[in-house]
Amino acid sequence: MQTNFSLAQLADPGIAEADKILRACVHCGFCTATCPTYVLLGDELDSPRGRIYLIKDMLENDRPATEKVVTHIDRCLSCLSCMTTCPSAVHYMHLVDQARIHIEETYERPWAERWLRQLLAFVLPRPNLFRLALIGARLAQPLARWLPGRLKGIVAMAPKTIHGPAPHDRPRVFPAEGVRRKRIALMIGCAQQVLAPEINAATIRLLTRHGCEVVIAEGAGCCGALTHHMGLEHDALARARANVAAWSAEIEAGGLDAIAINASGCGTMIKDYGYMLRTDPAWSARAAQVSALTRDITEIMAELGLNAAARPSGLTVAYHSACSMQHGQGIREQPKQLLTGAGFVVRDVPEGHICCGSAGTYNLLQPEIAGQIRARKVRNIESVTPDLIATGNIGCMAQIGQATGIPIVHTVELLDWATGGPRPPALTP
Repeated sequence: MQTNFSLAQLADPGIAEADKILRACVHCGFCTATCPTYVLLGDELDSPRGRIYLIKDMLENDRPATEKVVTHIDRCLSCLSCMTTCPSAVHYMHLVDQARIHIEETYERPWAERWLRQLLAFVLPRPNLFRLALIGARLAQPLARWLPGRLKGIVAMAPKTIHGPAPHDRPRVFPAEGVRRKRIALMIGCAQQVLAPEINAATIRLLTRHGCEVVIAEGAGCCGALTHHMGLEHDALARARANVAAWSAEIEAGGLDAIAINASGCGTMIKDYGYMLRTDPAWSARAAQVSALTRDITEIMAELGLNAAARPSGLTVAYHSACSMQHGQGIREQPKQLLTGAGFVVRDVPEGHICCGSAGTYNLLQPEIAGQIRARKVRNIESVTPDLIATGNIGCMAQIGQATGIPIVHTVELLDWATGGPRPPALTP
């Protein structure tokens, strides 16, 4: 694609990167076939190719975002399926993120939408505040039908069980069982520790059982993905720097063999810290080191090798590959191979490349589209008649779990259970 940015515009590193990405696009349209919103809505502007045209026009002319542009960019899930499909290696993720920053800087949303986005950006990354908000939402559920618009859907999504703080939420070290093979920092996340603390507990048990010392670093918190995908770059970069500082301190103190992530959305974000902080001399080298050390828990377990299954269950598992796992990080086979090695019968889900509709806060901000995408995903999952569903991302668990009676668990919970840990709570009668 030909571009016409001025030299002054290209002096901005973000615009220079956008120019490079735009020039890689050859308009082939392969991306349209795998884009969930195009498949659902049939509008060219709700496809990656259509959005690329809108972004090019907006950035190249340095004009404020219009309502039309915002509508179609907001409808993008950032599932990144287009990046897997693209034969020209167009880095759509960096391009759409740049567009969202521009939108945030130049477009004034209606007050109700602005309020909702600010509320989500403030509450969700803060576990204690998020916990209180969920309690409030549970209390408000009897009144949900009288609440306005999207607030009604948000209140309805509050889980039945709201967990208090867990022992592994605070900085500490969990010693390896037997001879120490690796020293690994575990990111405990933000929303996940409130919605499903059993995931972090299972991850710690699994790693220590396989000879890893597990470190919960002082100062590490939300990865910043939530605000980053809203275009709130100042907040996202501040969170990235805080995590880089926390893990760099551990690297200097005792060394780290890896930084383990058990929420694939966070993994995609943290693996991109090196890019995000590339122009900041004070942080670029450390951020690149952190990104290089970051591994999904299934990548780490594939490297370590799984202990022999203590409880081969023979249960049939539908493996849902989160978009951030398969498209964002390119991790496709390791989770399924580990589950098979642990004694489960693994079945692929038809249209497995299509998003479930969670996509961070997408299901809260675009509930109608997210609900239609989820319905399609659940039909495909149920078509393989599994005993349970496994995935590697808490957002997918919450989204899919609302629309099916089939138990859904994190992959790490099954690996922990198979190698000697407790039965996952979701599978307990």
